Amino acid sequence: MSIPTGMSRRHFMKHMAGASAMVAPAMMMGQSIRAHAADLTSRGKSCILLWMGGGPSTMDIWDLKPGQTTGGPFRPISTAGDLQITEHMPKTAKVMNNLSVVRSMSTREADHGRGRYYMHTGYVPNPNIEHPGYGSVIAHELFDQRPYLEIPPFVSVGGGSVGPGFLGMTWAPFTVSSNGQVRNLKMQGMSDQTLGKRLEMLKLVENGFISQRRGPAAEDHAKILNKTVNLMTSEQMKAFRVNEEPDAMKEMYGANGFGQGCLLARRLVEAGVPFIEVDLGGWDNHANIFNTLSDNKLPVMDQAMSALVTDLEQRGLLQDTTIVWMGEFSRTPRINGNTGRDHWARSWSTVVGGGGINGGIAVGETSADGTRVETEPYSAEDLMATVCRAMGISLETTFTSKNGRPMKIANGGKVIKELVV
Repeated sequence: MSIPTGMSRRHFMKHMAGASAMVAPAMMMGQSIRAHAADLTSRGKSCILLWMGGGPSTMDIWDLKPGQTTGGPFRPISTAGDLQITEHMPKTAKVMNNLSVVRSMSTREADHGRGRYYMHTGYVPNPNIEHPGYGSVIAHELFDQRPYLEIPPFVSVGGGSVGPGFLGMTWAPFTVSSNGQVRNLKMQGMSDQTLGKRLEMLKLVENGFISQRRGPAAEDHAKILNKTVNLMTSEQMKAFRVNEEPDAMKEMYGANGFGQGCLLARRLVEAGVPFIEVDLGGWDNHANIFNTLSDNKLPVMDQAMSALVTDLEQRGLLQDTTIVWMGEFSRTPRINGNTGRDHWARSWSTVVGGGGINGGIAVGETSADGTRVETEPYSAEDLMATVCRAMGISLETTFTSKNGRPMKIANGGKVIKELVV
């Protein structure tokens, strides 16, 4: 294939790299149909994943063990539901009638990378195949139901997420900061005419690659670029403008990245985005865990999480929005010599609510010291299957990987029956 006159191969490759950065390859836009207010009535179901990177100590948050040597200093308090949680989550306690805790999670992956992958996909890492994460699966399954959507169907706020795997880059996460800023989207200092000429040149080159049947990468890049241009002119980009919210609303969620990220998630649900992930890292507390939780992590999470549930409910959105709270695993019942807890996947908790999920209950039990699950254990597959059921996605859905293998959605997990109507 020939390179356009005046452009060296090195220059071309640098240009391609710049264009890739510009378009943020996670983008997948909808059909070019302008949304109107009436469209929001058919917004459909959405999911918000609150991702706690690092492995939060769920024994100190959702499944306390007062009086046990493993229990730590925190005390349980009553909630609006039929369960108790930590004293350091008083605002969330008031909305627990809308949320339920799965206390009998028991998984196998206690390594950060492997656990993150497993909890996002329902599959353990496999060197021969890359599985799609929650956001890619849900965006893929629900996108056709909202033809009005012009912004990406999978948005990751404040951090990256697990990618689309064999579903392809079309379904990759569109990553933004917690204030809604999209990097490399505006071509500052570049005229429309100059941008148009560059896009035409890139289109010429990409068409050459595509015609030579060099695989799906060039086709995916061309689709992304075309839809990026549409995105740059979409009125729906206003959903990312968190700064336009009233000061009282921003204060309700908290003046921090996670709080504003949760507020952005609510705005994206209103716009019809099917999946939003909001990141709150910093849970790898091998030392000084109790001060870190009580003085830092839990107040931030409590304010934002309670505000999100309250705001969604008041706007009539909670019934169609499933909220999931989880990390890659939890932390050891044993408190180490540094007043911390280490990695633990054998017995821990996740939280799920909204979206028609039964709220206000604790599902399953762990032993008095928290070292083992005493009831039916649940896995990442089971949690994902439950979320898919709540969102109206058939658990009979089967994908075909690039090597031709059939891959069942949620890895064939079972629905947690206590949570579904």
